[in-house]
Amino acid sequence: MADENSVIAFYDERMLAHEPNIEVPFLPGRMDNRVRSLLSGLGVPWKYPEHSARLTAIRHLLELEPVPGVTYESGRAATREQLGRVHSSSYLDHIFELRGQSAWLDVDTTAVSPGSVDAAEVAAGTAIAAVEAVVEGRAESSFALVRPPGHHAEPVRARGFCLFNNVAVAAAHARMALGCERVMIVDWDAHHGNGTQDIFWADPDVLFFDLHRAAPFYPGTGSLEEIGMGLGDGTNVNVPLPADAGDAAYLKAFREILVPAADWFQPDLILVSTGFDPHSHDLALDVSYDGFAAMTGILKALARRHCQGRLVFVLEGGYNLISLSRGVRSVLRVLAGDEPPEPGQRGVAEVEAAAGFHRDAFVGPPPD
Repeated sequence: MADENSVIAFYDERMLAHEPNIEVPFLPGRMDNRVRSLLSGLGVPWKYPEHSARLTAIRHLLELEPVPGVTYESGRAATREQLGRVHSSSYLDHIFELRGQSAWLDVDTTAVSPGSVDAAEVAAGTAIAAVEAVVEGRAESSFALVRPPGHHAEPVRARGFCLFNNVAVAAAHARMALGCERVMIVDWDAHHGNGTQDIFWADPDVLFFDLHRAAPFYPGTGSLEEIGMGLGDGTNVNVPLPADAGDAAYLKAFREILVPAADWFQPDLILVSTGFDPHSHDLALDVSYDGFAAMTGILKALARRHCQGRLVFVLEGGYNLISLSRGVRSVLRVLAGDEPPEPGQRGVAEVEAAAGFHRDAFVGPPPD
């Protein structure tokens, strides 16, 4: 069993090679014309939001403000066999044919650059490495700092900046190669994890729990009624939320829906599709750093109760570099042993101190 509060963060510079550039000539055809038409209609310059600075900003903050107890390891590339557990052979053939090229893959602006396929293989493989670290007992928890993200990637389609579904690849590896019988995936990204839901839609051995901003917010899926089918009926749990939902709503969903679901399912491993776009800086929802920390505390307690503390975070979205990097740090601090603060309490002690300082000023007669 791993040491309590031991954490490994996985990072690999090869993932920085994914650099879609909308100024580069893409493959000819209707898709390219359609995307360029959409971009020109915006009326303002548009840059690809999922860029390499997302990872470098995280690393720079963690170098400036280290989290005691967190160690670092590099990742590795996933094999075709590992990717093929969740993606079709024809889809993999299509993606691999784009190695070294620039191309649009989807009308919602998923694109690749010459280094993207290699980077995506490393992202998926790094998620696997993070899972192996906790299953093998080298760490109680781990965090795979990866890009491109994965939870929108479907078995046969790239979507939403995602090429391979990193968390699904890691979950399938845990079940098929590491002996985990039941895996729970929690997705707290602001966008619904449509790809992960699709992959495990009829699988009774994977419980998928997703909180997200409700449709018509991208990708428009994730209604309450989407609960799985066949043997997987009931193992798909969606909690769609309004645009102004924040800490209180997220924590209520965790405590009143997620915790009972986990206690019923009794997972051998918990994976977290970890997006930081629910933070107010990304203008989608209103979760604070303390909210992310509190959710991490709940998941850490569930992992210790059910699966020997085995808890793996896999980075998804989050496009404001400040809230992304600080959000990651807030999670790592709790994994490494910090007690998560109660959201909404920041500044209360300072107000109490200020009230004590000013209290005597308001006794006696008012000034003339």
